[in-house]
Order: sequence, then structure tokens, then C-alpha cells
Amino acid sequence: MIRYSTAALTVIFAAASLSTTFAQSGTAKVAAAQREVLLQADHAWNGDAYTQYPKGRPELTMLKLTLAPHSVLPWHTHPFPNAGYVLSGTLTVHDKVSGKTKVFHQGEAFAETVNDVHRGETGDEPVVLLVTYAGTPGEATSIPVKGEQKEY
Repeated sequence: MIRYSTAALTVIFAAASLSTTFAQSGTAKVAAAQREVLLQADHAWNGDAYTQYPKGRPELTMLKLTLAPHSVLPWHTHPFPNAGYVLSGTLTVHDKVSGKTKVFHQGEAFAETVNDVHRGETGDEPVVLLVTYAGTPGEATSIPVKGEQKEY
């Protein structure tokens, strides 16, 4: 029977542990991500509170929208909460009923309205937006007002 000293056993177990660790991790370095909250809202940019999510199975939709300079989107509504982020340009959003207007610049996030008629307007340069919708399968993310064309 072979007898090992406590020190020898410690070295053997340490080596085995290290080889297992290297084998599991490969070359990837484990690190924590940096977190920056861009938006956390329980109400839309115009002050209207979100009251509920749609019923049914959740479906997230993320769109990248590119809008030409000096253009105005058709009047429309959204049936569920959504959030936008301005990648480039400046977007002015107009609420039809209240007349409220808000300007969003590159690097700003905003919470969109639900069931309120509104539209966006661009300035001298194109606008690129990322928009994320918290909806349900089969339901449109944007609904044009009667007589208006589709937003996208």
C-alpha cells in the first residue's frame, strides 16, 4: 500500500482541481458585465401610466427603424407597452389629443404610449431607432389611425 503525506495529497488534489477548472473554462475569461439602465418606466413619455400587459402568450419584438430626414410618420397607436432608443438623429414625438410634444436625441431612451394617437417627426438628418415591443403573437405592433397609411 502506498502512503502519501498530507502535503503530497494537498498538491495532488490542487493539481486535479486546477486541471478540471482549465478544462471547463477553456480560454474564456469569466467577468461581470457592466450595467447601465437606459430606461425603467411605469408610464409613457406623455405621463400616461401603463395599466396592464396584453393577455396571452408573451412575444417580444425588436425593430430597427430608419426614418428619412424631414419626414413625418402617420398617426398611429400601439396596443401594448414598448420602448425606443435613438441610435442616431433627433426624433420629435407628438401626442394628437393632448398636443404634448417631446424631443429625443441620439443616446436617449423613451417609453412609448399605449392606445394614444401619436406620431414621430424627423429633423435635418435621418433617425435610426431601436424599438422593443412587449406584445402577443399575431397582434400588430403599430396600428394606423383610420385613413392613415401603415407606420412601417
